[in-house]
Amino acid sequence: MIMTPLKGRHALVTGGGRGIGRAIAASLVKAGATVTVVGRSAASLEQAVALGDAHAATVADVTDLQAVQRAVQAAVDRHGPVDLMIANAGSAASAPFLKSDPDMFRRMLDVNLLGVTTMAQAVLGSMTERGFGRIVAVASTAGLKGYPYVSAYCAAKHAVIGFVRALALETAKTGVTVNAVCPGFSDTDLVAESLDRIMAKTNRTRDEALAELVKHNPQGRLIDPAEIADAVVWLCGESARSVTGQAIVVAGGEL
Repeated sequence: MIMTPLKGRHALVTGGGRGIGRAIAASLVKAGATVTVVGRSAASLEQAVALGDAHAATVADVTDLQAVQRAVQAAVDRHGPVDLMIANAGSAASAPFLKSDPDMFRRMLDVNLLGVTTMAQAVLGSMTERGFGRIVAVASTAGLKGYPYVSAYCAAKHAVIGFVRALALETAKTGVTVNAVCPGFSDTDLVAESLDRIMAKTNRTRDEALAELVKHNPQGRLIDPAEIADAVVWLCGESARSVTGQAIVVAGGEL
């Protein structure tokens, strides 16, 4: 028997064209939800739809409130009100703090924090009116601890956790839950690019560069995006209706 606990729900996933967002979209589809993916790359979004990992796609920059509002309206016109909003779009920049200029901090806050808050503002009103909604931000272990050379990224992800905790209290009696999922280093193309940078800067082999990334994980491995997606699907279901304001860590025991 195929279990479809999210049948009849409309989910919107930002950054849904690749990596963790793509895995989340695919898992939501398998759980019965109708899924709209949002992102900046039309090609990757269209591929997600073509391969059955989503039902519809809309191109938008999540840092642009008006673009987000248009994207949400297009999704609503196509598939009805958004029940499940997964704010996954994000970006990481690395540099020593003394070389991290204000523009870097602004970029990290724009995509990692405002990318969550703009989406939440676009869907929350409808959710509270209907008495049901799930908002899940894909944050990071960097939202709960510090890492060297990514101070701007850590600051932005810590801000996401603070936002989630505050909005969860504000919406506690509305039928809407607000949570974060905090992965450790995951097996995605973005991490593959990080490995390439480490190799180029340090002359390490790929195995040595990988060991540097996974040293924080007691299990000594990268996290499978499907594991993160499973946590998101659970948070979206009825069995998690009393779970709100939480930061669920998926990191092999790192935290």
